[in-house]
Amino acid sequence: MSDMGNEVMEIETGTNDQPPVYLPSGNEEALFEQAWRNQLPVLIKGPTGCGKTRFIRHMAARLGRPLYTVACHDDLTAADLVGRHLIGEGSTYWVDGPLTRAVREGGICYLDEVVEARKDTTVVLHPLSDDRRMLPIERTGEVLEAPPEFMLVVSYNPGYQNLLKGMKPSTRQRFVSMRFDYPAAELEQHIVLAETGIDEMLARQLVSLARALRALKDHDLEENASTRLLIYTATLIKGGFDPVEACRAALVEPLTDDEETVAALMEIVYATFGR
Repeated sequence: MSDMGNEVMEIETGTNDQPPVYLPSGNEEALFEQAWRNQLPVLIKGPTGCGKTRFIRHMAARLGRPLYTVACHDDLTAADLVGRHLIGEGSTYWVDGPLTRAVREGGICYLDEVVEARKDTTVVLHPLSDDRRMLPIERTGEVLEAPPEFMLVVSYNPGYQNLLKGMKPSTRQRFVSMRFDYPAAELEQHIVLAETGIDEMLARQLVSLARALRALKDHDLEENASTRLLIYTATLIKGGFDPVEACRAALVEPLTDDEETVAALMEIVYATFGR
């Protein structure tokens, strides 16, 4: 939506015949649905690429609600979420932001990596994340009451924030919280198989490789080898790309820019697939 600033927003109806593939690892589906039915906001914490966004898309489709996904960033303001007046053909007109549209339509508004947004966005979320469930729009004088179907969902990666990017405890306590992590090995194999259709042995090798790389995170890497990167790697291999080169392009190089670290990680790849 280009006239609403430079935020990244995706809109889905939540009523697709083929919802996103998602394999649950616990009671997360039941917890999310209970939160939605009881009009409770949800906070999802977890590392990059572990399936947070996929899970939200899956649940929106399962509940049949429109989904507004906003990728938060340093320049995201409250106006980007709520809306603003624009100038066109000699007059001004109001355009709703994704948060306002979700409230009006009884949809799900998902703010991905919410701690990256500017602090004034938190003020906007407060009246929607407590028992008031309302959205004041100062510029139009409206006060929207969220319908029962509306849900506010936010997420962030606790392992990738510093003191300036953390979520205030007073804000965290407004949400039902869910902690995500990378799936257990067997489930992760099923996910890679379901997403790419590669050979079962290859899926097992890739998951084993990822777990070996994850063991190095605290030593040499800022981020883990994610399930998302495994799927990218498997997709290249499925398309006929050499497994070692696929691992380099889609699994190793995205993790680091340091050439020595790349070389060290490739040794683990060679141990898995050979040179």
